[in-house]
Amino acid sequence: MKRNSSRFTNPAPLSLSISQALMASTPPPSDNIVIKPPRDKRSYRVLHLPNGLCAVLIHDPEISPDDGNPPDQTPEDVESNISSNSSGGGGEEEEKMGSKKNRGVSETKKAAVALCVGMGSFSDPIEVPGLAHILEHMLFMGSAEFPDENEYDSYLSKHGGSSNAYTSPESTCYHFQVKHEFLKGALERFSQFFISPLVKLEAMEREILAVDSEFSKDLQNDACRLEQLRCHTAVSSHTFNRFTCGNKKTLVDDASENGINIHEQIMHLYNENYYGSLMKLVVIGGESLDVIEDWVVELFSNVRQGPREQIKSEEAQKEVLSIWKAAQKEVLPIWKAGKLYRLQAVKDVNSLELSWTLPCLYNEYLKKPHRYLSQLMGDEGRGSLYFFLKAKGWITSLCSGVADRSFIAFIYTVTIHLTDSGLEKVYEIIGFVYQYIKLIRQVDPQEWIFKEIQDLANIAFIFAEEQPQAGFAVELAENLLLYPEEHIIYGDYALEVWDEALIKRVLSFLTPENMRGDILSKSIGKHSKDVQYEPWYGSQYTEEDISYSLLELWRDPLEVDSSFHLPLKNEFIPSDFSLHCVNSSNSHANAVLPVCIVDKPLIKLWYKLDDTFKVPRASIYFLITMKGGCDDVKSCLLSCLFGILLEDKLNEIAYQAADAMLHTSLSCDGDQLGLTLYGFSDKILVLLSKILTTAKCFLPAEDRFKVMKEAMERASRNANVNPLSHSSYLRYEVLLEKFWDLDDQFSCLVGLTVADLEAFIPQLLSQLYVEGFCHGNLSEEEALNISDIFSLNFPVQPLPLELRHKDRLLCLTPGAYLVRDASVKNKLEQNSVLELYFQIEPDTGTEPTRTSALVDLFGQIVAEPFFNQLRTKEQLGYRVSCGGSTMCRILGYSFCIQSSEYNPMYLHRRVNKFIDSLKELLEGLDNESFENYRSGLIAEKLEKFTSQSYEASYLWSQIASKRYCFKMWEKEAEELKSISKNDVIDWYNTYLKPTSQKCRRLATHVWGSNTNIMDEETPMKSAKTIENIRSFKMSSEFYPSAC
Repeated sequence: MKRNSSRFTNPAPLSLSISQALMASTPPPSDNIVIKPPRDKRSYRVLHLPNGLCAVLIHDPEISPDDGNPPDQTPEDVESNISSNSSGGGGEEEEKMGSKKNRGVSETKKAAVALCVGMGSFSDPIEVPGLAHILEHMLFMGSAEFPDENEYDSYLSKHGGSSNAYTSPESTCYHFQVKHEFLKGALERFSQFFISPLVKLEAMEREILAVDSEFSKDLQNDACRLEQLRCHTAVSSHTFNRFTCGNKKTLVDDASENGINIHEQIMHLYNENYYGSLMKLVVIGGESLDVIEDWVVELFSNVRQGPREQIKSEEAQKEVLSIWKAAQKEVLPIWKAGKLYRLQAVKDVNSLELSWTLPCLYNEYLKKPHRYLSQLMGDEGRGSLYFFLKAKGWITSLCSGVADRSFIAFIYTVTIHLTDSGLEKVYEIIGFVYQYIKLIRQVDPQEWIFKEIQDLANIAFIFAEEQPQAGFAVELAENLLLYPEEHIIYGDYALEVWDEALIKRVLSFLTPENMRGDILSKSIGKHSKDVQYEPWYGSQYTEEDISYSLLELWRDPLEVDSSFHLPLKNEFIPSDFSLHCVNSSNSHANAVLPVCIVDKPLIKLWYKLDDTFKVPRASIYFLITMKGGCDDVKSCLLSCLFGILLEDKLNEIAYQAADAMLHTSLSCDGDQLGLTLYGFSDKILVLLSKILTTAKCFLPAEDRFKVMKEAMERASRNANVNPLSHSSYLRYEVLLEKFWDLDDQFSCLVGLTVADLEAFIPQLLSQLYVEGFCHGNLSEEEALNISDIFSLNFPVQPLPLELRHKDRLLCLTPGAYLVRDASVKNKLEQNSVLELYFQIEPDTGTEPTRTSALVDLFGQIVAEPFFNQLRTKEQLGYRVSCGGSTMCRILGYSFCIQSSEYNPMYLHRRVNKFIDSLKELLEGLDNESFENYRSGLIAEKLEKFTSQSYEASYLWSQIASKRYCFKMWEKEAEELKSISKNDVIDWYNTYLKPTSQKCRRLATHVWGSNTNIMDEETPMKSAKTIENIRSFKMSSEFYPSAC
């Protein structure tokens, strides 16, 4: 697999020297500069403020439906309207909602904003690691204009919004989304982050604990440990050699010992870097561009101009280009040459990561030479490196591409997941990597391969699907730090120039001398005598010198294995982009909801032609129920092995199709096999036919069985290493009728043979029931043909209704208060978890229930106060959340905390205390605030689908759950209009108040290694600990299956 290097997932923004060069004079706002996909209906304007801040303003015509509010109406006006109707059921806002063709009610999208500052953790002083990170946290803690610490989050929560931020090495990004009428109010609060943050001392002390909790939650995370090892072992003078997250030790203990005033350091970092010329702002709203511009000028003009005199934009751009070119002339070594590092893993995993340092390639974004290398190195077809190593039984996956980007360097990485036998062949594997690199050099760059990549990039741009608003705003803000303004959308896709010499130059960096090797495995084996410790995570590792003779051999391999060759031309690249919704004669062409077009004993097929997004894409879903696939633990494991091995067999076809943006997903859960195809519709039927033809005659190969069984065993050993996953496992174990214990699964798995699977498959496929859904750019005739293709490939007996998959959930008895305890699986894991689950009522039938809407509204009101009290104020842990928890169509509500400082019993008590306080909170909620929460939730439920794939996924979820309520969200929104504050209070008193017989609770406690499950604390009053799970379930009743 190649890394998706055309879509920068973590683009690193400007370093300090480049950002200073971008301090530009203020030209007039520019419309129509931004190059956008042809189907993009949004309008863009680039605005430069006198203080140097660059903003992209976006008018989205689909954000504001015709709801009666003028486009420039202020949030205060809207709040006044809502308040004046607070005594009624839905308020003026809801009553004005009209109807739309596709979903029957008024739809809209949220407004979104992102601001990226061209400064990140690389700007931390050496003596204060984590300073940029704690600064990011502090900006949320109130401003001179809005001094309450949770004013910003509370405002967003009341108006259907959310926010987040992150600190990367070279940038810090803040973003939010909110119900569109309240964009200006949110901007008023957001803008003050960058004008007058309070950075109060007492808030700082608490947020340092939040940073420490964030660090602690990842102490046993292999990816974080490996990343930090790479930083720790970088050349001591290099920018990469640092600890970027920070923790209590760096921000309190070490700072105090060294006489450093952290508060002063935070303010100094803020004053040195948070000014207009380093800021890139994106605002997406439904208002006109002129209105959005007025808001931005009004609210962001007071951002400081910066410490240096501004220069003209053209001169700034020339200086940026000169810095880029200078950076490309010389790549400073990041790591010592000729080294292989072995890092002891937390999980049972074997991986090899090979990294090469490249010059910064941001200036070559129109050429993207690394994309060419990724296309070849990450190929999975015949003749590829992956196919060769997989055939030897040494690897299970291979991923290739630029993993890290900065203005210092690009890091090109090949990540290989190894089998146990592959772990013993690491040097041979590296040798074959260099043989394949030699092949690429020998044949010279092929222009036809570049053209193929270019064609696919152009297709992706032309038919780009809309992203969720917040993510889109973040992407553009990041890209303002990387590309010219006109290319902030197009730059990620652009492949305009074929440059053979540049590809050769980038390829020249893939040498043994420039390579760093990292092996991640459970044991560092014979090298343990030379073990070292990474200081921040405490990881054990060894540093191994690669012999000169091996380096010489890899530099110029004696031969290239005859199995290696470049990829063949891709047969799945689409060429027909015509739309079936244009002049369609389908009998169901105008259907606004899915229609059942086939209903036979073997197969039931739903169909909906897309006439909303009008793109040449389609989705095909199948849920195949197989005979006896989960009768017992053995059949469940054999079914899973069947699914994994079938997916493995299909990989060569599926990879080539995915390269052409036609994706396949295959999953197996007990007796249910899920198959999904999504992408350009031109070749989707060809792909489906190939998949079903392969599946019908599939037999497992013994060598692949061995590899996949080993992978399953490893996954079983890794299960529940994460405390949050462990907590969910405990809840499922108690509540699900059919649940196979992990230890029982592993014991059974070890003894399974390929002969067992060969004997099981005919029985498994002897009777089937298939439910499917065709959505998008497919004609009804094509959909019917899909049904025929399936029936022809699997001419088997239909599976009777009584033998089909049924999940049942345990019905907690009236007033039940149960506790399930377990210790962490990883004895070094210090994080504990408390999850308190309340079982509500069945949500059955085809119509949404009033209770379901109440659960969601309660969550809308309670989530922010829960976070503010237990995370922000009490600092119980980094992960603090609550929300609806529906299982098998039984409604529930859960409160969850993960903490490295407190045990589950203490967390349980604090959550109980918070729940007890909710009566006062709910009763004290004024009418205006209640209406804001309610209208925010209504807007969230009526939010437009941003793409065809989102709509298809939602509709399929209704089919797969056997609910078939395709307008569920709209009906829930209607239900919400009649729900009052007293209804929410009654719901709380009924289901969450301990004295109510309908209050039924299950608490799961996962005890961290720094706590003692045997602590003699007073047990929770009236709570009953489940000691024997099997006898408990045998004596319990279960809800009828809703499916």
